[in-house]
Amino acid sequence: MRRNVHVLGLCGSLRDDSGTRTAIRRALTAADAAGATTELLDLREYELPPRDGDDADAGDAAALRERVAAADAVLLGSPVYHGSYASPLKTALDYCGSDEFEGTTVGLLAVAGGSYPTPALEHMRSVARAVGAWTLPLQVGIGDVGAAVADGDIVDADLAERVDRLGAELVAYAGVESYPTAVTETFDPVTGD
Repeated sequence: MRRNVHVLGLCGSLRDDSGTRTAIRRALTAADAAGATTELLDLREYELPPRDGDDADAGDAAALRERVAAADAVLLGSPVYHGSYASPLKTALDYCGSDEFEGTTVGLLAVAGGSYPTPALEHMRSVARAVGAWTLPLQVGIGDVGAAVADGDIVDADLAERVDRLGAELVAYAGVESYPTAVTETFDPVTGD
């Protein structure tokens, strides 16, 4: 088990009853169980106007960057809008860059009302790569969120296990640039064995 790892969940949904927030909370609970400290950064609590290029510190941008930079691993989670990730997350990421993300392990989670959200996950992966983050190969896409999430939790057992694994891998691989072969063969990030 890794020690002194801080995992930040960055939620791109502004809805009160959000399947994205539900999934991020579950992943953070798994990260906590794997020995990390965790934090959910709720973009509803931040004033972040669209980035215009002239004011890098508009609104709460400096506070956002500080919280992202302090994390050893970041979970980017977003609902899918028109085949991509949501504008609140895009705006937050526009205020961040390599100073906050370079060398940081990033996990990806996308939630869709319809089919599997492959394009949104690809778009988030491209942005993470552009700012120098190391993105976990494991990513979680939740399609048909209405059937997958109910009563504040993920009801599909296989999907719940995958979200738990994502949270555990954020802890296990925080600070690494690739999956070490020996770790892949001998370490189970879910159980810690």
